[in-house]
Amino acid sequence: MGALPKQRTSHARQGERRSHLHLTLPQLRLCPQCKQPRLAHHACPHCGTYRGRQVFFPKAKKS
Repeated sequence: MGALPKQRTSHARQGERRSHLHLTLPQLRLCPQCKQPRLAHHACPHCGTYRGRQVFFPKAKKS
């Protein structure tokens, strides 16, 4: 049998412990080519460039 807590953890202490578990929003950067927001260290989904090179050609949007 393992160790058991002597006291019940209160809601306040439980909330203090979980205060750092929140989700963070992804940090977006502007693409130097098309000026659209993109994820850092990722190819731009709008123009398909990464570090000044054409990595892929984006598909045409269906209307």
